[in-house]
Amino acid sequence: MNGGRATVIGAGEMGHGIAEVFLLGGYEVTLVDVSEQALKRAKALIEDSLKRFAERGKIRTEDVNSILSKLRLSTDLESSVSGSDIIIEAVPEKIEIKAEVLSRASKAARPDAIIGTNTSNIRITELSRYVSGPGRFLGTHFFNPPVIMKLVELVKGELTEDAVLDRAYEIMKGLGKEPIKVLKDTPGFIVNRVSAPELLFFCLVADRGLAKPEEVDAFARSQGLPMGPYELMDFVGLDVVYDSLEYYAKTLSPDYAKCRTIGELVKQGRLGKKSGMGFYEWEGGRAKIPPAKETDKIGLLDVLVLEVNEAVKLIEEGVAGPDDIETAVKLGLNRPFGPITVAKSLTNDEVKSKLEELSKTFECEVFKPAKSIQMGKLRDVIEGRYVQQAEVKEAARPAAPASPSGFKFIRIENLGDHVVRVLIDRPKRNFLSPEVIDELDRAIESMWNDRDIWVMLLTGAGDDFSAGADLSTYISDAMQFIEFSRKGERVFRKLAEIPKVTIAEMKGYVLGGGFELALACDIRVTTKDAVIGFPETTLGLIPGWGGTQRLAKLAGMNTALWLILTGRRISGEEAVKLGIASLAFDRATADEEAIRLAKEIATNNAPIAEALAKRLVNKAAEVPMDVGLEWESTAFGILFNTEDLKEGISSLFQKRKPKYRGR
Repeated sequence: MNGGRATVIGAGEMGHGIAEVFLLGGYEVTLVDVSEQALKRAKALIEDSLKRFAERGKIRTEDVNSILSKLRLSTDLESSVSGSDIIIEAVPEKIEIKAEVLSRASKAARPDAIIGTNTSNIRITELSRYVSGPGRFLGTHFFNPPVIMKLVELVKGELTEDAVLDRAYEIMKGLGKEPIKVLKDTPGFIVNRVSAPELLFFCLVADRGLAKPEEVDAFARSQGLPMGPYELMDFVGLDVVYDSLEYYAKTLSPDYAKCRTIGELVKQGRLGKKSGMGFYEWEGGRAKIPPAKETDKIGLLDVLVLEVNEAVKLIEEGVAGPDDIETAVKLGLNRPFGPITVAKSLTNDEVKSKLEELSKTFECEVFKPAKSIQMGKLRDVIEGRYVQQAEVKEAARPAAPASPSGFKFIRIENLGDHVVRVLIDRPKRNFLSPEVIDELDRAIESMWNDRDIWVMLLTGAGDDFSAGADLSTYISDAMQFIEFSRKGERVFRKLAEIPKVTIAEMKGYVLGGGFELALACDIRVTTKDAVIGFPETTLGLIPGWGGTQRLAKLAGMNTALWLILTGRRISGEEAVKLGIASLAFDRATADEEAIRLAKEIATNNAPIAEALAKRLVNKAAEVPMDVGLEWESTAFGILFNTEDLKEGISSLFQKRKPKYRGR
């Protein structure tokens, strides 16, 4: 229970719900409306809701009346706001109505009172012109029903003070909400802005008669959605949808004015559920949807890439970060995932090509790929690495670092052609401390499901791959030492399990834990003069990150025992002769040769086939032959249905280089 005094202006569907939220938070609440009838109805609805909460055990039965006793109803706006700590305007989504209410309320309110507007689309900066003391004014966008939905978008206008945004955030947290700060004012904020292009998409589908509303809604329900887009628009109100599109047309893009069908329905008075007729006839609160087969004219990817595209635009504009966008969409639309999760499962090329197709088909600029997607930087944006900068030409764009934020000792470089280079960068000799192992673990995880990455090239920055574990690390007891070993083993094993080709470029010192790291990769190349070995037994230790097991399987027991028990160091050329490395390069050209090899693998070989082949070979030494053969035949069958197999065979007969897509 917070306490304090709140005033909610507007007793409609959202207003009375917001009032109940504050009542449940322990506030004295005044609910204001021009209509006595609307106020009485609102009080009855709040009382019914509180009783249902009591029946479900959410509040105590004896608390219902005490909570209701804190509610005051009023038609006098000025006197109602005069002593309030926070004032929420929740009147209809018309600028002229909001302007009058905000002007009157702000003049009568205390100078330190927070004033919020529950607008779902209108820019806060636009409304702040009507507010006395606009620094205390912000967007407080609740979602329907407010008493159930956790999300509140707190929108910072151009004049909103940071301290006011922070105070509002704490108030909403105290009310049990999940507030998201919208750091830059934009029409629709986060959730409605992300949804706007798909709203336009379904309007254009209807305009062009590509599929009947009931066919599209049948498709949507087949994807697990409770309502299809046209039923949902009817439910919300086609007049509300039309007004939103008109506002977006003025503030975001003229494309939003292209919707003809909805405008015609609104002119006919067919507003959806509220009028009994919209796209569908409504009876008893339910739409009478004609039975229909789901359409094949649209696909789920059509809708998802539009959401991803708009989310990327929000990040580029500085409206919010990836995590806040993901959370807002999940909570606001009551979904298990948001656009950032979707984007992580797609490649930049998939998103870009689908958006270009939609933009061309519907002659719609809104559907064109965002700048970052055009430049191949989708992964950077959704993983929080976007930096606003002047647009550069694609041909002149250098390979950009793609390291996740917060990394100190690991660098990831995007080399193009589906290849990344992971560099250990820890002066000196790139020793592997617990922090380096943790960062390597996070780097591997960040790339695991990135379908734009097919090959990982692992090496050290500077002259050395890695001279081994950092023996200066403080370890207090034997159990901690065991766990230090097990952590390294688990992280290195991920290199063998990740569905990418991993290549270790060994150079300079490749000793102890550094050698074990290289052994965990699929392919090893080396400089001829590299210094490779396991010095552990000369220090009273043994290889503790998988070296005893991997070297024996790779080069045989004789070689493994010889290297481990003697502590002898060998050159890169000797490593090739012993079957430990595949190729040896001159020191001066090693980086260039390793990159060339990585790109050759990525451009010549199908990534799904590579991932399955890698998995089978790695398991060959762990399972009986008949089990391995059974897995092999299953993998063979899986590849039969891939687009890459069809492309590989087509390119063979057409005598051209294949263009694999990882599908």
